[in-house]
Amino acid sequence: MKEIVLIAPYEKMYGLSLELIKQHGYTNVDVAKGDLREGVRVANQVVDAGAKVLISRGGTFTLIKDAINVPIVEIQTSAYDVIANVRNVIGQDQPLAIVGHRNIVYGYELIKDLVQTVKKVDIERGESVDEKIRQCAREGITVFIGDAVVNGVCKRLGYTCYMLESGENAICAAIEEASRILIASKHEIERAKRYMTLIDYVHDGVLATDDQNRVLLFNSVAQEILGMPREDVIGQKIDDLVGTETVLAEIAQGAQLIDQVRRLNDTQITISNIPIEVNHENKGSVAVFQDITKLQNLEKKVRIQLTEKGFIAKNTFDSIIYRSKEIAHCISIARKFSWYDSCVLIEGNSGVGKELFAQSIHNESRRRPGPFVAINCAALPRSIIESELFGYVEGAFTGSRKGGKAGVFELAHKGTIFLDEISELPIDLQGRLLRVIQEREVMRLGDSKVIPLDVRIVCATNRDLKEMVREGNFRRDLLYRINTLSFYIPPLNQRKEDIEVIAQHFLNRYCKRYAKEIDGFSTAAMHYLMDYEYEGNIRELQGMVERAVIICEDTMIKLSDLNGGRAGQTEAAGNDPAVADALTEDLPSLQNVENRYILSVYEKCGKSPAKTCDILKIDRSTLWRKLKKAAAQV
Repeated sequence: MKEIVLIAPYEKMYGLSLELIKQHGYTNVDVAKGDLREGVRVANQVVDAGAKVLISRGGTFTLIKDAINVPIVEIQTSAYDVIANVRNVIGQDQPLAIVGHRNIVYGYELIKDLVQTVKKVDIERGESVDEKIRQCAREGITVFIGDAVVNGVCKRLGYTCYMLESGENAICAAIEEASRILIASKHEIERAKRYMTLIDYVHDGVLATDDQNRVLLFNSVAQEILGMPREDVIGQKIDDLVGTETVLAEIAQGAQLIDQVRRLNDTQITISNIPIEVNHENKGSVAVFQDITKLQNLEKKVRIQLTEKGFIAKNTFDSIIYRSKEIAHCISIARKFSWYDSCVLIEGNSGVGKELFAQSIHNESRRRPGPFVAINCAALPRSIIESELFGYVEGAFTGSRKGGKAGVFELAHKGTIFLDEISELPIDLQGRLLRVIQEREVMRLGDSKVIPLDVRIVCATNRDLKEMVREGNFRRDLLYRINTLSFYIPPLNQRKEDIEVIAQHFLNRYCKRYAKEIDGFSTAAMHYLMDYEYEGNIRELQGMVERAVIICEDTMIKLSDLNGGRAGQTEAAGNDPAVADALTEDLPSLQNVENRYILSVYEKCGKSPAKTCDILKIDRSTLWRKLKKAAAQV
């Protein structure tokens, strides 16, 4: 079925319409025949078959308009049509009646001027045309003008009838109007579908009312929250809705609400209601609300996805390799700290395993399901550290990302943030950090609103913060906030009994990684490891063992695999200190060799700290310290 269908009440119009469609090339228009009730039945059939716009005239148009919920265009009776159809009665002095629905007798005034005696007879919906004509006959009127129905009744009763027919112009005008309506309705339907799709798939419930508090819009989320089918709500007054509570009464009263928390039935919601005024007249309101529980679940889902992207603590206290009483004591203290949300400060030299303890504290705490976000304050350039910590909104500064960016505090929500090398945080940012810790909220750069936070803060430092406070390089009030719970991890040189088990742990790891079969360390090699001065602590020991595994071509790690022969030591010499002293009398010290080696690597890396740290397996602060010492001694 074509999208436009003209329903002709009488045969002559049916034929004329077909001719006009062919003549003018109306390819999207079809014609069907049907008068009054028959026309309504035909209209239902063509709409079911896909018709979008209907055309008809007279009483048939009126009945179809009331029965069918699609646009329908009326074929108007023009003055030209009236003149063409009543020319036979012009000049006659016999009484005349024009009978029909109001929309078919537009030419009455014109006929009245042309004919001496004329009566207008309006037919209302449901009235009998037969009875109307008989009444006229009783009054002495036997000549009639009317539509196809009147014409049929007059013929049956034996009276003269001149039928008002629609001409070509009227039919073509109706078809053109129907075509315009079809195009407009398609655009309107498309816009409506886009609009409702958008409304239905947002996370907010939306309820819009008119100036009488009747519901105009009610999306699927609102339907779910209120527990009411859309078809039972649309068109109803809010006051009449079953289960109406305070929040709906506020909407009905036109109260302005912005992000208010309310209870609706058994659900906690946030709601905003904006009254709409046009020329100071109330035109209803638009209310937007959300289920708080769903908001929390959505937030949790986002946090989990962030965790899956890498914000996760991999280590636990069981991951810590040790034999010493000192580390056993540290673990005992850290386990107790895990049970509380207070700030923790971990002190110790570079490479002692401060992040390992921070991850373990997180995984031992109730925050274990949340993210673990670690950031090294010494590794971030001064120009971006503030935006990385606190985030920013779009347009906060030149080069800012479209849509803005969340800072690490936001990313750590419901979890733990680990601030390594807290001593390197610029003093002007320490005040902002203190406020975040105290207020449990953060404000992005360029923004004017705060974001509530639920985050546990663990800090680490390899410097004496109390001394930095005395020097004016660290805020005293910040120190008091972050060291509520603190402990110190001693350097590796102060817990020699840990060296052997840690070295064996790294040996097993790198043998597996590099597919080596090495059973252990020679006596000289282990003596060397036990006597070595570890400035880089466990990180330095790890690098030494990895290098030895790569170099070793035997089943045991030898002394030469560890020191590369730089000190001239051999396995035999390694067992006898006197022999070793004799062999190394004219050779440079191991420290001197190390200094030259570090400077050489630094130069060959183009003085790039990042590349140098990657090769030496040390952090930046350790690199700067070693470079300073090397420059002074070499």
